[in-house]
Amino acid sequence: MTLKNNGLLKRLTGFSFARFLVSGGVNTVLTYGAYLLLLKMFSYKIAYTISYLAGILLAFTLNRYFVFKSHQGAKSALLFPFIYVIQYVLSIVIIWAWVEKFGLNIAAAPLISIILTIPVTFILSRMLFATKK
Repeated sequence: MTLKNNGLLKRLTGFSFARFLVSGGVNTVLTYGAYLLLLKMFSYKIAYTISYLAGILLAFTLNRYFVFKSHQGAKSALLFPFIYVIQYVLSIVIIWAWVEKFGLNIAAAPLISIILTIPVTFILSRMLFATKK
């Protein structure tokens, strides 16, 4: 990577939304892998739920230390799961429609739900983690 490209990378990761996308990408790869493994043992609903819960723990850690680099004390830890309850409800409806109503690929369903719920999750996370200036 050239110095010019390195500078661009540094500027891009300076924005919380860019860091949010990077951390979300890492979280997605790990939880999607878990989902695919769990599909071998469980229905898509159970596989998604288990991998989703693991993803919440990883997302909190990444948002706290990498994306927003701040928090509002215990409030962040206590309220963070509610952001993902909202995202979960939206996601499970999207996944259900993708699989049951449209008859589309089960394996792709979580990826579609992530793409569609990213803006909501970012806005709610920023509201929770951003400290007052």
